[in-house]
Amino acid sequence: MTERTFDRYHVRSGASAEGSRFTAWLAVSPRDGRGFPTYYAICENRSFRDRGKAEQAAAAALADMAGLEDDGTPIFPDDYTGFADDAAP
Repeated sequence: MTERTFDRYHVRSGASAEGSRFTAWLAVSPRDGRGFPTYYAICENRSFRDRGKAEQAAAAALADMAGLEDDGTPIFPDDYTGFADDAAP
């Protein structure tokens, strides 16, 4: 799990089991302690067989985030997919 702190929010990454697969997520929590965390699924079109790979995908997404909207919604660069689409085979 990795973490980043912004002015009004604290964001952490992680993975959760869903049956025999894992889903990568980001949790955005208000820093003032008011309210509950909001969870965002990362790489929603993909599930992982290995928790470690799901956690790596979530950590990479957290690092790639450009910031947060006023309501805490993550902002990613334009055309960001979370996948290494341009990586050489």
